[in-house]
Amino acid sequence: MAANNRTDRWFAVFLTAFAIAVVVESWRMPRLGELGVHPMSAPGLTPGLLGLVLLCLGLALLARSVRSPSASIAVDPASASTWWRAALTIALCLTYSVGLLGHLPFMLATGLFVFGFVAIFSFDRARLLGTFAGALAMAVAVALSVSLLFEQVFLVRLP
Repeated sequence: MAANNRTDRWFAVFLTAFAIAVVVESWRMPRLGELGVHPMSAPGLTPGLLGLVLLCLGLALLARSVRSPSASIAVDPASASTWWRAALTIALCLTYSVGLLGHLPFMLATGLFVFGFVAIFSFDRARLLGTFAGALAMAVAVALSVSLLFEQVFLVRLP
């Protein structure tokens, strides 16, 4: 456990430093306000927000690794289950980005991706209906919220 905790601490420091660099660089990007462009469409807005989220997560991981030495989760990177889940994640992401996006409306493609991802990784044979109902609810919520966020707030046209 001590090695995992030390790894968490080093990764938290790296993630925090990376997030600070992202926020600083996104702040330095042009604002385009002098050209009459809507402030929410500034090119540094999305990277800046993502950088702030990464900063919060990095600080939370750092606090957890310092506060509680036994808080780390032991994962065996050599286990077949770990590699199978990683390969399945890559396959699902590639299916979404190459197979669904551009061929289906964005909201439908995103909903299908989220439904499939949640249904596969949360599958519980004993609660089959609950698993699929939860996956469907999450798919609808994510597809709607992401579409509205990008189209209404960030003013980005989605395919």
